[in-house]
Amino acid sequence: MIKLRVLEILKEKGKSKYWLWNQMNMSYQNFDKMVKNQTQSIKFENLDLMCEILECKPNDLFKRTEEK
Repeated sequence: MIKLRVLEILKEKGKSKYWLWNQMNMSYQNFDKMVKNQTQSIKFENLDLMCEILECKPNDLFKRTEEK
């Protein structure tokens, strides 16, 4: 399973989930589901914006686990 590791990146950078949500300009409900890996899809534009805000590459946002 592929998981988004946004919360880990925020912790590494000393930033909060609330800080990122303010930068993303999306509903909190959708944002929260996305960062908690409770969604089935993520828009490319949101991934691109996250990379820009967090100063990372798309590959940095994801990790693969053996979990199903």
